[in-house]
Amino acid sequence: MEWKYLLSNKRFGQEEREVSFDRARTDFQRDFDRLIFSSPFRRLQNKTQVFPLPGSVFVHNRLTHSLEVASVARSMGTIFLNYVEEKRPELVKEVPLIMEIGSIVAAAALAHDLGNPAFGHSGEAAISRYFTDGDGREYKKDVSEEQWHDLINFEGNANAVRILTHPFQGKGNDAYALTYSTLASIAKYPCASIAGRQKEHLHRKKYGFFQSEQETFKKIAEELGMIREEDSPLIYKRHPLVYLVEAADDICYTIVDLEDAHRLKILSYEEVEAYLLPFANDPKIRERLAQDYDDDAKVGLLRAKAINTLAWECSKAFFNQQEAILQGSLNKSLIKCLGEELLSPWKAIQEVSEKRIYNYSSVINKEVAGYKVMAGLLEEFVPALLSNDTHYYHKLVKLIPEQFHTDRDDKYSKIQSVLDFVSGMTDLYAVELYGKVKGISFPMIS
Repeated sequence: MEWKYLLSNKRFGQEEREVSFDRARTDFQRDFDRLIFSSPFRRLQNKTQVFPLPGSVFVHNRLTHSLEVASVARSMGTIFLNYVEEKRPELVKEVPLIMEIGSIVAAAALAHDLGNPAFGHSGEAAISRYFTDGDGREYKKDVSEEQWHDLINFEGNANAVRILTHPFQGKGNDAYALTYSTLASIAKYPCASIAGRQKEHLHRKKYGFFQSEQETFKKIAEELGMIREEDSPLIYKRHPLVYLVEAADDICYTIVDLEDAHRLKILSYEEVEAYLLPFANDPKIRERLAQDYDDDAKVGLLRAKAINTLAWECSKAFFNQQEAILQGSLNKSLIKCLGEELLSPWKAIQEVSEKRIYNYSSVINKEVAGYKVMAGLLEEFVPALLSNDTHYYHKLVKLIPEQFHTDRDDKYSKIQSVLDFVSGMTDLYAVELYGKVKGISFPMIS
């Protein structure tokens, strides 16, 4: 792959339009602004990150997480550019758009969680389980094998690509019209679902586009010169900027989840300090911690130091691994390119997070409730839209906003319409609608 092709300001859905000149913003900054003001992005404020919402103690939600990831990603892009200007200045002259890498990855980071349904990963699992173990099993005969794999392995990454490229009713074919490079930088797993999950291959651990968006992604990938690994199923090597977006995401949720766990008194200050000190990279850090700060302020300081260290080291790894990344041969994340002095304490944080944070009682309660709510909504709305042959179903269909309806008559498209509707809901709206359609009251998730 070559940077001169990988960086493109061509806009999806507006390919024939001339590139407009905006003295206030570059094309990629406009991508960022379009996402900031979009409805799917605003809805992230009421989507769970890890801990249930809302609460008397502030913890991160999908929106605050995405903003933080965008901030870190932009910094990482700038650090990489500094390395390029210092060690490969000729590249800046050959590929002027390389100056925009910080803006590209910041925009992609804003969008990286847009496709996640309510209740986080448990929401994804609930949607998949509806088709593997629930009433949705009966639809297997009505869709192709490739389409079935989309449904039984519902994937938020692929859903983000759909949200940003699908022509929803009344929204036009170019509702977002993001640049090709921003869209490609979102796709962590640029392959079709039928390829199957192969954890030994980083770019194939999950999948990155539904069958409905396969030709869309193919168009983007070919325009950018991404390496095509297989024709059927469709598999590409990652766009290089995916590595930066992924690293920013990994850094933010891993470090910030510790901070949230401390605020919720799941982990003590002493424990959090021990986990974060190895990343501080500041000879005077103990002196600063000895000052009259409260524990939250100390954790905040350590969190900032850790994120800064990891952002710099991952950016350096991204520069040093350029040849392998452009050849599509780097089969590990930037985090795993770090030296043992950072990788070892990183693994320690992952271990304690799995044992004591992600399996904390309120987190499990939220996940269990999410299974019930998401499955219950699909049980009602999928057969309603597919059949629409009773008075009750007719009323249910009217609850689905017009933008989520489809003119296509095949069952895969209709099922996707319901999934577009349900996966776009916030946690609170999903709970409220579940209670209404089931005729019950449901306790708030808090």
